[in-house]
Amino acid sequence: MQPQDVAPRPAPPSTPSADPVVDVEQAEAALVEHYPRLARLAYLVLPPGLGRGRRVLTAHALTQRALPRGRTTTPVIPAQSTGQEVDPGYALVRLRVVRTALEAGRPLRRRAWPTRAQLPPLLPHVRGLKLFPRSGGADELALDQRLSALSGPARAAYALRGLEGLSEDGVRQVLRAAGAEDVDGALREAGAMPDAYALLGSPEFDPCSLQARPTDLMRRRQHTKAALVAGAALVVCGALLGLPGDGWGPDGAAAPAYAQNPAAQAALDPGRLTKVAPTAWETSARTDFSVWPARGDRTGDEELLRRALAVWARPGESVGVSATPGTATGGPAGPPQLLYAGDVDNARVVILHDGLRLVRYAEPKDGTAGAALDLARTDGADRAGATAVVLGRADGNVRYLTAPWVTKAAGRDLGGPDAGARELALTDGVTAPLASPVQQQSGACASWNVLELTDGADTRVVSDLGELVPARLTTGRPGSVRDASGPEALRSWAPYACSLGAVRGQGVRSVNAWEFAKQPLPDSTGSGAWVCTRAETWRGDGARVLAQFRTPGGTQGAVAAKAQSVPACGERDPHVLAGVLWKSAGGHWYLLAAGSRGTESIEATGGISDSADGNLLTAKAEQGARAELKGTLEGGRTIGGLR
Repeated sequence: MQPQDVAPRPAPPSTPSADPVVDVEQAEAALVEHYPRLARLAYLVLPPGLGRGRRVLTAHALTQRALPRGRTTTPVIPAQSTGQEVDPGYALVRLRVVRTALEAGRPLRRRAWPTRAQLPPLLPHVRGLKLFPRSGGADELALDQRLSALSGPARAAYALRGLEGLSEDGVRQVLRAAGAEDVDGALREAGAMPDAYALLGSPEFDPCSLQARPTDLMRRRQHTKAALVAGAALVVCGALLGLPGDGWGPDGAAAPAYAQNPAAQAALDPGRLTKVAPTAWETSARTDFSVWPARGDRTGDEELLRRALAVWARPGESVGVSATPGTATGGPAGPPQLLYAGDVDNARVVILHDGLRLVRYAEPKDGTAGAALDLARTDGADRAGATAVVLGRADGNVRYLTAPWVTKAAGRDLGGPDAGARELALTDGVTAPLASPVQQQSGACASWNVLELTDGADTRVVSDLGELVPARLTTGRPGSVRDASGPEALRSWAPYACSLGAVRGQGVRSVNAWEFAKQPLPDSTGSGAWVCTRAETWRGDGARVLAQFRTPGGTQGAVAAKAQSVPACGERDPHVLAGVLWKSAGGHWYLLAAGSRGTESIEATGGISDSADGNLLTAKAEQGARAELKGTLEGGRTIGGLR
């Protein structure tokens, strides 16, 4: 029997005679935890006629205003189509988001005051910039056009069914509670749409992953011209009266704003690019990106290199720009290092390195329209972290540029460790195409392709997580991890391979999987395995930790607890405590909790009250019960359950 894991977290028990009451704290926790999901839902329901920029700001405004002012009853808690329960706090804020998004799409009426949702949002607001989601592919564009032809309630029905996984009855309950008109008609209208639910999770509909462009510069100039003329006299007079001698001001001895910087100018000269010798890495004290040679058949194409440098310094409005979290997007401070310039599938690609960041510029072979710029932070990279860079993705495949010390490359399914590896051809460090797990449909993960690289006697395994640098996969106790290569390590990772999808686009440097406990299950059903996966980032903070539980015979682990930006399960604090509600084959419910080595006792309080010596706790429970966990370590220090 699989552990019962629900996201959002399971609802607490409630009496059938009254609607559950949600505290502000519970609603806030649900809103903060699932903010990106709620903002995406609002963005999908809002009318496309608002424009992508205003839809983004309105989606964020409506999501933030979904927090109630006090204790509030939840009029409807629809079950997921899987039959799992939903946290009342999440059900409440989701309903409020849908209700206000539908209100925002209703036309203004004469002799009636508009609602707050029908007015442009006061906050959030970004002056002088247009914000809009990253563009998707042709399928996403076609889906957006079909959604724009639907009514507001029909868009809400489609989003609730596809994004939230609600059944038809659940969608009907939410729409009625949100005040939608003609709910049955909306369901029929949404049902006539093609089943493209997997596309709803794409960046095309993500208001939390944005691009920024300036607004109409000519109009802004005209609007501010009069104010500038009037203020200029005051500034000049104040400067003359207040600056004695050589003057003192906020810029001090700085040159005028329009002065040319020699280093910045040199950074845009393709003739000054640094090109490392092919054998430099063999004698260098460093083995990272700084000793990669320049490769590719266009390293002498100065026009291409000049365009790449110019776009890096000042990307135009038509350029798609992306950066991993914590990565500066400004131009190079001086001449960068060239790692690659050549043709990759249907694009011309340039890879540059400035000591702190990797930058990929890509443009179509038949022109520059649709050029893309990707930046990733790589400071502190070592030999293990500088093994490969993503050259390009096309037709669901990914190609890599490997380090000069890599002698062999292969692809394998991390979820099927016994299937063996498939060797990939290496041509001047470029791999043959490998199916990328980034293109997999959400909710249907059956495999996870990874890249296996041979570096002398060492073998490393890395995974594409939708970014410029693949993440290194390791196993073992924090502080003594090793690469996830070899039969034993691969079998350890296999049940948790699909959980890598939870850390896509987070700037992940490495992910470690560590089995911290085995727990005998009640009713003589064998032992369950507790595994902690920790994703470390290049920026140092924002690490994501998942505690997963797998029952005997289970093909995949289930997430029992998760946390972000905590030291648990890491080298600085190799301790973790987690629990899960589990239903045995005999139909009995139990709280199972486990701590890592060094846990002397575990105590459960709240909806379940029990304790046990050692690092394992098994307590009888009721369905939907919730408990607080506390573990006591050797030496007396206490830790809480991961959450």
